[in-house]
Amino acid sequence: MQQTITVGLLGLGTVGSGVIEILRDHQERIQHKTGCAVTIKSALVSDLSKPRDLHGSETTLTDRAEDITRDPEIDVVVEVMGGIDHTLTILLEAIEHGKHIVTANKDLIAQHGAELYEASRKHQTDLYYEASVAGGIPIIRSIMDGLASDRISKMMGIVNGTTNYIMTKMAQEGVDFDSVLKEAQDLGFAEADPTADVDGLDAARKMSILATLGFSMPFQLEDVEVKGIRGISLEDIRYAEELGYRVKLIGVAEHDESGVSVSVEPSLLPIHHPLSSVNDEFNAVYVYGDAVGETMFYGPGAGKLPTATAVVSDLIAVLKNIRLGTTGTANVQPQFPNQLKAKNEKQTKKYIRLQVVDEPGVLNDITHIFSEYGVSFDQVIQRSTEQPDSRELMLMTHLVSDEDIEKAKQDLEQLPSVQAINCIYRVEGGN
Repeated sequence: MQQTITVGLLGLGTVGSGVIEILRDHQERIQHKTGCAVTIKSALVSDLSKPRDLHGSETTLTDRAEDITRDPEIDVVVEVMGGIDHTLTILLEAIEHGKHIVTANKDLIAQHGAELYEASRKHQTDLYYEASVAGGIPIIRSIMDGLASDRISKMMGIVNGTTNYIMTKMAQEGVDFDSVLKEAQDLGFAEADPTADVDGLDAARKMSILATLGFSMPFQLEDVEVKGIRGISLEDIRYAEELGYRVKLIGVAEHDESGVSVSVEPSLLPIHHPLSSVNDEFNAVYVYGDAVGETMFYGPGAGKLPTATAVVSDLIAVLKNIRLGTTGTANVQPQFPNQLKAKNEKQTKKYIRLQVVDEPGVLNDITHIFSEYGVSFDQVIQRSTEQPDSRELMLMTHLVSDEDIEKAKQDLEQLPSVQAINCIYRVEGGN
């Protein structure tokens, strides 16, 4: 029976160094749980001349991926370097050489997860990716194992720490979007190019992974309806607070008899909802199961040690499988075909803010357009503006289809009395 498992590490940045640190500090505990020791034999880096802190490890550095993928002594490849196409090529070669894979790469899993699954199935190797979604929160393992006996009907959460940090600062300190984004970049919470975060793409990739696992159907990034937070104003946040809501970038995956919808968009949550209290860079995922009811998973969504903890937890799972002789059996392909809902089947509440001409009959014209598409309202609020000839209307609808709200929006844009449609946001729950 194997007494030592040898690991090859692809990437030695923030998370990679965290993996080495955890394995060094927790070696005795890991060996007690798995029955074998772990050693990182080699680490792939892009610049061999760069000084690195290996935390006392005897790991050998290399700039050649084949030194890891083709090394017969390496059992598991841990990938924390990021990238998509080149990384996919490296991992597929590693799998062909019988290596088990642990990765934190959400972009890779979202785009090529099915290909990696098939390669792992063919070569009877393990593929784990807990760290690809929500950092240190064990949401993937909870869905695959802890909730495996239940039927999940909905997953809803804050799965991007950068945008949640920005939204928190805007709400608590009254600072505009551009200023908070600059602060987040200076603190390292946001990238120099924040597109993937603020435009919702990062969260969308994570929701496609969760939807694939939770509903056992194959989903891709293009299956997710995505709207980011660039257009959110302080007025939106302040008005939502007055109505008893908070604005968050929320990913939602829902499954009912008419199919599945997956989306990422700014949403109004009741202040008393648990997700409304998730602030700064923290993540949380709310899961609805037919049997278990409602559960919430909360914790740090990124960071050196939280993410490295998820990576090492996956590594421990592989070690146990190796010891038990069960490698290659954990990967289960989706059971059902993709069943995306049509726009006329997606029913949600909406918050709409309009700027209109201040004259008699305007509200009647607007409500007439909505009534043509069967849209009714839970709340209608009017506010004066700094412009004497304008007013703001805040409308909170009852359930309405995406198709009907889009048609009503197009008609409103043609109405002379409507000066601007400032926002249309999803509403979860109600007061």
